Amino acid sequence: MPSLSEADCLQLLRLARQVIVEAVSHGHLPDKIPHDGVFAERSGVFVTLRCGSRLRGCIGAIDIDEPLGESIVRCAAGAALQDPRFAPLRLEDLGGLHIEISLLSPPTAIDPAEIEIGRHGLLVSCGTQRGLLLPQVAVEHNFTREQFLDEVCRKAQLPREAWRSPDTQMLAFTCQVFSDRAKVT
Repeated sequence: MPSLSEADCLQLLRLARQVIVEAVSHGHLPDKIPHDGVFAERSGVFVTLRCGSRLRGCIGAIDIDEPLGESIVRCAAGAALQDPRFAPLRLEDLGGLHIEISLLSPPTAIDPAEIEIGRHGLLVSCGTQRGLLLPQVAVEHNFTREQFLDEVCRKAQLPREAWRSPDTQMLAFTCQVFSDRAKVT
């Protein structure tokens, strides 16, 4: 997926906010999901929600089998109401809510030595276990490359050093990240 314009990013952020407000306020999703322009693109996507600086939800899809408009709707509502790590958002949370969207490149195999902190997100899998961390997670937590690898394995409920095993598949991706808090990056 090519880099999106600022106008495209704003459209996606507006849709995500509309979905969250309707889901939290009225308990339903929008009747009409846009499918034209940027909403027809296909990309892996994550929607991250913060109230102030606190994480309040993050849900995504790495598969690109649906248009971006549908993925944004599903992920925004899921981040607001269904992230098992957090209580569902309430009406009073909406005023201080900040939305961040990460559009993912297709994941590709990577040698652990080639991982660049801040550039690569990681998807690890072994058997039926799978875990993913966005590139910004390593930066926010000041991880070294090995800590990042250990943490993505932990997220997959694997032993921390499972990335060293030949049975573990390590994929990397990059992201275009934008939010309603700052300019497009």
